[in-house]
Amino acid sequence: MRFSPAAAGRWVALTLVTILLTILAERVGVPSAALFVGLAVATVFALAKVGPAKVPSRASQAAQAVLGVEIGTLLDRDTLASLGTDWIPVVLVSLGTLLLSIGAGAALGLHRDLSATTGALALVAGGASGMVAIARDLGGDERVVAVVQYLRVLLVTASLPFVATVVFHADTGRGVGPADSGAPLWVDAVFILGCLAVGVPLARLIRLPAPALLGPLIVATVADLAGWTGGAEVPTLLLAAVYVVIGWQAGLRFTVESFRSIGRILPWATLLIVAIAVGCALLGLILVATTSVTPYEAYLATTPGGIYAVLALAAASDVNVTFVVAAQVLRVFLMLLIVPLFTRRRQRGD
Repeated sequence: MRFSPAAAGRWVALTLVTILLTILAERVGVPSAALFVGLAVATVFALAKVGPAKVPSRASQAAQAVLGVEIGTLLDRDTLASLGTDWIPVVLVSLGTLLLSIGAGAALGLHRDLSATTGALALVAGGASGMVAIARDLGGDERVVAVVQYLRVLLVTASLPFVATVVFHADTGRGVGPADSGAPLWVDAVFILGCLAVGVPLARLIRLPAPALLGPLIVATVADLAGWTGGAEVPTLLLAAVYVVIGWQAGLRFTVESFRSIGRILPWATLLIVAIAVGCALLGLILVATTSVTPYEAYLATTPGGIYAVLALAAASDVNVTFVVAAQVLRVFLMLLIVPLFTRRRQRGD
């Protein structure tokens, strides 16, 4: 990509507007604010033809890799241990959610404006940012994936307080304090760079799909489960920057025609998102029947999206938070690990 003052000015304008609106969105509680604002601002800049041409591939790959580390650190030993003997029902319910997502994605892929791959990636119930990040690598339309995935997160997140208070009469007034990882920044940096240095080449060597995401994800997971992380994690500001880059990656590719075609898809996508949410709630009945959790805890554990909102709501309620955390993290992990493999296998079969 050639440098020019005009191109630099476009990047500066895009960055400043994104930072300002992300701060405002965070303050009013917009879910996945950095990803949403990055997507929205880049889309407006692209449609107005005042934005950069595209996100450089190296920046896109770096964002995927850091995101993989973040997801990998979620699945630690304490999280898995909290499931106890309930891990089999939780895994089965997570796989059921995966099947629901694949079925809904296949239905969305029947739309004349979409490919089957795009439909499948757009409705995966977990890891929205990861799916957007790797959509192009897997042959999908990242613009559609970004819009539909964010719509899923938005609908699920918006419905959480209503369902919690109206359906389950939950008390969500406990509140929680901020978490403290305790690791200095240099430990975070060494851990992240180590996961990237080992994970990306390894994933390419064994020919994993989306190697920039899955390689660091697998290495970070192994390190976390083995207790080798030293409490390291992805710093909040770096993670926000990653989400912004992923949002830009999709938003800058928008055109007026693609915007119109996605508008035609949204009613059908919304119906399918509601269907997935209802199906996951029914899967929660399996947890109620086979474990000691309450219906409210099962609902929180199987909600198909908005993981951070779910965890915040669980922490603010009188529920088994560790069970909800374990079930939600396992769902996201399985989605991001299995779906790229399934998509690549399907493409080879075609």
